[in-house]
Amino acid sequence: MAVVGFDVGFQNCCIAVVKSGGIETASNEFTDRCTPAVVSFNAKNRTIGNAAKNQMITNTASTVSHFKRLHGRLFQDHSVQAEKASLPYDLVPLNDGKVGVKVMYLDQEHRFSIEQVTAMLLTKLKDIAEANLQKKVVECVISIPSFFTDSERKSVLDAAKIAGLNCLKLMNDSTAVALNYGIYKEGLPGCDENPKIVAFVDMGHSALQVSVCAFNKGKLRVLSTAFDPYLGGKDFDQKLVEYFCAEFKSKYKMDVKSKARAMLRLTQECEKLKKLMSSNSTDILLNIECFMDDKDVCGKMNRAKFEELCADLIERVMVPLMTAVEQAQVRLQDISAVEIVGGATRIPAVKAQISKFFKRDVSTTLNADEAVARGCALQSVIM
Repeated sequence: MAVVGFDVGFQNCCIAVVKSGGIETASNEFTDRCTPAVVSFNAKNRTIGNAAKNQMITNTASTVSHFKRLHGRLFQDHSVQAEKASLPYDLVPLNDGKVGVKVMYLDQEHRFSIEQVTAMLLTKLKDIAEANLQKKVVECVISIPSFFTDSERKSVLDAAKIAGLNCLKLMNDSTAVALNYGIYKEGLPGCDENPKIVAFVDMGHSALQVSVCAFNKGKLRVLSTAFDPYLGGKDFDQKLVEYFCAEFKSKYKMDVKSKARAMLRLTQECEKLKKLMSSNSTDILLNIECFMDDKDVCGKMNRAKFEELCADLIERVMVPLMTAVEQAQVRLQDISAVEIVGGATRIPAVKAQISKFFKRDVSTTLNADEAVARGCALQSVIM
């Protein structure tokens, strides 16, 4: 029987499969281990993943991305209205009052629910898993953020059902990471001994989640979880976007925010710039050709300036860390290790802030992008 774990992220998805007695990460048709959470609708067909991401600039209004936050929410929800302003495609109310997306597909206007869009993405992930395993995939474990409400969880389960998947369990991201880290680890204390306490900090594209777990041999107990659902890598990208919008306005007299396509291009370039600054502290140039009205633009940024811009975000990292430790009722000196996962933990200032709070070096023994999916696959095996 096929055993699969899906990490359906805000920006990217990861698939872990059990193969040849071990857990492997499945690659898609582009040999990428991460598949973008993007669905694009065209006059002739529908594309998902990498091919859809490539159409985000050329087919802006009918390419749906960053929809994970919209699960199980009503159109009138204040968080939906806040999200609506930053999305290049149209959000619309459905008959049941929930939020849906409006796109042009096969030369007609279509309205899809978030469950339907997620089901399309899950179908793609299922196809990748089946191609990797060479067998049919039905049962799986899917990851969700620890702060998802019952209606959001139900929405994900409905999407899995539409995709023809039997979801054995919805697993919290932080629990999946902990399971992947240590359930079969060598050298853990016995059941009658004091447990090994480990803190996990998962900062992805859109949210920060922290958990404190206790490990004994073959046993895992989650002592506490804390989170900030609105603090992730995209908030750091946004700081750069705001900075360059202001700079281009004064330097080139361009109103970048008036064009959705220009904003998308700038956001993509700022994300690349952020990643370059993680490994380079000197000035890095940002050049975009034919940006608006066939004009080229350029700017520059360095890590020190970036950290200055993001000082408030870096400070916010502290709050969930403090909450998790307080709720777990453990002292900092009782924590044996601090494991970090998620793409945004690669930002040096974020890593330094976590290290400063726990008064120890952080550990990166887990794969930052694949840890959640691997934990889900392991849970699938256990079940």
